[in-house]
Amino acid sequence: MTASFEYRAILSKIEDLVSDEDRQRLNFLLGDDPSQILSENSLIGEAFCALEAFFEGNTISDQDYDYFITVFMTIHCYDTAKRLKDYHANENQGTVSIEEICSHDNEEDKIGHTVALMFDQSDRWTSAESKTSTSSSVFVHNRKQLDANQSYWSNRILKKSFNVYHRMLISIIVLLGVISLPLVIVQTRKHIERSSQLKQAAKFINAAQQYYINVQYTKALENYDKALAIQTTIFAEFHPDLAARYENIGLVYFDMGHHSRALENYHKALDILQRALPSTHPDLASLYSNIGLVYSRMGDHSTALQNYDNALQIQQKILPPTHPDLAKTYNNIGSMYSHMREHSRALENYNKALEILQRTLPLTHSNLATCYNNIGTVYSDMGEYTRALENHQKALEIWRKALPPFHPNIGKGYNNVASVHSNMGEYLLALENYNQTLSIQKEVLSPTHPDLGTTYNNLGFIYSAIGQHTRALENYSEALKIRQKHLPLTHLDLASTYNNIGTVYSDMSEYSKALESYEKALTIYRKSLPLTHLKLAKGYNNIASVYFNRGEHARALEKYKKVLEIQQKVLSPTHPDLANTYNNMGAVYSAMGQYTRALENHKKALAIRQKTLPSTHPDLGTTYNSIGTVYSAIGQYTRALENYHKALKIRQKALSPTHSALDGTYTNIGIAYSDMGDHSRALKNYKKALEIQRKALPPTHSAVATCYNNIAGVYSGIGEHLRALENYDKALDIYRKSLPRTHPNLAKSYNNIASVYSNMGEHPRALENYKKAFEILFETFPRVHPNLATAYNNIGVVYYVMGEYPRALENYNRALEIQLQVFSWNHPAISTTYNNMALVYFAMGDRPRSLENYDKVLEILQKALPGIHPKLATAYNNIALVYSDMGHHSRALENYHKALDILQRTLPPTHPNLASLYSNIGLVYYQMGEYARALENNNKTLEIQQKMLPPTHPDLAKTYNNIGSIYSYMREHSRALENYNKALEILQRTLPSTHPNIATCYNNIADVYLNMGEHSKALENYNQTLAIQKLTLPPTHPSLAKIYFKIGLTFTRLSEYSKALEYYEKAVQTSRTVL
Repeated sequence: MTASFEYRAILSKIEDLVSDEDRQRLNFLLGDDPSQILSENSLIGEAFCALEAFFEGNTISDQDYDYFITVFMTIHCYDTAKRLKDYHANENQGTVSIEEICSHDNEEDKIGHTVALMFDQSDRWTSAESKTSTSSSVFVHNRKQLDANQSYWSNRILKKSFNVYHRMLISIIVLLGVISLPLVIVQTRKHIERSSQLKQAAKFINAAQQYYINVQYTKALENYDKALAIQTTIFAEFHPDLAARYENIGLVYFDMGHHSRALENYHKALDILQRALPSTHPDLASLYSNIGLVYSRMGDHSTALQNYDNALQIQQKILPPTHPDLAKTYNNIGSMYSHMREHSRALENYNKALEILQRTLPLTHSNLATCYNNIGTVYSDMGEYTRALENHQKALEIWRKALPPFHPNIGKGYNNVASVHSNMGEYLLALENYNQTLSIQKEVLSPTHPDLGTTYNNLGFIYSAIGQHTRALENYSEALKIRQKHLPLTHLDLASTYNNIGTVYSDMSEYSKALESYEKALTIYRKSLPLTHLKLAKGYNNIASVYFNRGEHARALEKYKKVLEIQQKVLSPTHPDLANTYNNMGAVYSAMGQYTRALENHKKALAIRQKTLPSTHPDLGTTYNSIGTVYSAIGQYTRALENYHKALKIRQKALSPTHSALDGTYTNIGIAYSDMGDHSRALKNYKKALEIQRKALPPTHSAVATCYNNIAGVYSGIGEHLRALENYDKALDIYRKSLPRTHPNLAKSYNNIASVYSNMGEHPRALENYKKAFEILFETFPRVHPNLATAYNNIGVVYYVMGEYPRALENYNRALEIQLQVFSWNHPAISTTYNNMALVYFAMGDRPRSLENYDKVLEILQKALPGIHPKLATAYNNIALVYSDMGHHSRALENYHKALDILQRTLPPTHPNLASLYSNIGLVYYQMGEYARALENNNKTLEIQQKMLPPTHPDLAKTYNNIGSIYSYMREHSRALENYNKALEILQRTLPSTHPNIATCYNNIADVYLNMGEHSKALENYNQTLAIQKLTLPPTHPSLAKIYFKIGLTFTRLSEYSKALEYYEKAVQTSRTVL
């Protein structure tokens, strides 16, 4: 440093800042000749150099600072010596003691210490702010007020201008004694620089807070990082303020969904606080709570619980038992147990929190509402929706009393009430409450606020549930738009929205779009979560559901197994989510025809749910329903009904009377009764389902259409074709209004209508509708989808009935080609196709190939089904038919009796299938000429049908026809005619006048008249037969050749030989064309 400066200018500046008394003290130090003092004592000269640097605003380096310390200590010694010298020369020694002179330095030290303490205390204030901020950031996690106290203290210290600070400190320095002035100036200079930096850091913190409140997370992080960079250069390595910044940064990363980075910063804060604070400090408890929340969002509930327990242990040591912070921690612990499905422990902790809050807060305090809200959520998860609704309504009532009408918490209350109504299937009430939430949020939030995104998401779910898929997509798209603006591309809320959009597309059967959305969600989960996180399992589950709906059962099963693998690693063996997965896998195995494995998985799900859920939980109802479906598929209808009724009993207790799960149960019961041939009870249950749907759903909901389909199926089964068509048309009308034109349900509807036309003998109209169905399926599904195979089968059946056997076989072969690619060789669906092919070969007279295909059917069913399944009875029945036609009557009877044994063990004694089997057995005895036994079996058939069918059912006509044939062969012509005429009367009342069955009946009556010698009446009836066949059959159909021959024979009997020859020639010509 140089001593060459103009000291008078420096003295002048100092004298301008100090009082007269202080100037006298300066004069005492410098004496009468300042220049001499400065030249004699270089240390004082160096001190004035420092003053010069200070006044000129030059930077003082650390090296200069160290040098000054030594210099100023020397000046202290010089000052004390000078004072003692002056004391000896002083004439008034009695008035001043040596102790006073020597203690002057001590007094300076004391005052100097006070100044230093003030500087240190500013640090302590900053530390105190950080602690307040930490507490706030923990207990009000995700609230928009952070570091409020810190900003207050920082602004308080830094409010004075630099010039005022300058003057104040110089005055203090001079009062302490000019000897100490340079040392304090250096300290002051460094403090002012430090305070300026802290002020800048405070500005960054305030800016970060505002950006955070406005959901501008990137800018918030940028400012927190700038503040941290400044504070790192000022504070010690383990200063609490640094912990506060790491917490702030961790909170932003948390809200951005970057959980690993949030944890990284929270753990840095934890490391600092564990070194800087005692182990029971409240700030540590707060930080453990924050860390617990992150682990909770990551799905690591056990680690979250561990951190919340750490917080609780600290709070229990330092807080009174009714402190609100304890309530918050009990609340957090309750939340973890709730996520872990330990509902009783969750309620235990929530009730502890509630007890504290009820003792310490007014009855209308918002925190009480929050507690009621959490308790309501647990009851909702337990399926106790009435108690859930009660608690959510308590919460809403408190918020409405305590808060202004448009407060966000009131919106939250409506949201929670809506959620329960949604779970109860009360979708219109749910919609009403969600709209209340939306109205409030639109008043108080920005149009792109994340909470609005959540509400749009919830509205989307309700619209999806009531079948308004377009509005569902509209709301989900709004949610997606909001979240894309504020959240990083890997945020979990984005994944949730993609999942919801995927579900709507799946419900609309737009499976490619559904899969695309589900894959986007899964990609986010993979990037932002550990590989064993449960949300990854959810992603795989959704994709599996699409594959299942597309009929890609192997791929669906593969994904469900991935779900199971994750869940088995992170969940307890009795966790409800495992039950869901077992249930889903059971559904896949059932669809694949592997019913034993299906039951095995459903029963695993049942065992878990019986251990973990109350006996009336709706999920138990779902499991019983699934088990019932499998029993129904394997023909064990009694056991199916037993499980369906268990499901119904639970759902009636747990759900509202209009919940969709109830109508689903009534539908399944109806299907079981329909399969058992109990059409009246089937119809009764279908109508109950329809009644629920009409109350709970809009009239164009697809579920309403499904119910009309089921009702139509019953009417079709009892031969009331016009009423069947009426209900199928209602279903079709709904599907056209509510679904895209390529939705599979439309195809299903066309199929159903086609089947009725086929039963009515209107084969061209049947074929037209089957082809419409095929076009939809061909456009919607991949080329090897099972539904396409079904469509080919249906078209093949029409061609078979129309006698176009090559075209029938062509379609059956296409169906078989698909099925062999997508199913295992022993899948029941393949047996259906072999069965259809066998029918064609039989009709073509190729008995060996017919028998070969029926044997394949039997082999498949014996592998796939239990030994007494009704479908096995059908297979034995068909094999018997071929043997019967080949004249192998004993083998035919052998197979019929195998079928009879199965049906008598599996079906009620009045089941239509038993009636059909007795009819077939009667036919064999008829062929064997054992007419009495034939009549006995046909009378058994008639007895069943008269009990179970309406008097105009076509099956009754068929039986009367068979009995008539037996009497005809027994030469009891009058009784034969009596039964044939009963058959004709039924057919004329139920079928179109051109139906082939009516033609058959006319033919049989004509045969009797021919045998009775009443040739004119015979000819009249043969001509009626011919007229119908010409309208309904191709000109080369074998049946035409037969009728031509019979007419020729009748003309021969009438001795009209020319006409007889004409018809014989027509018969020969038709037969040649066929051959």
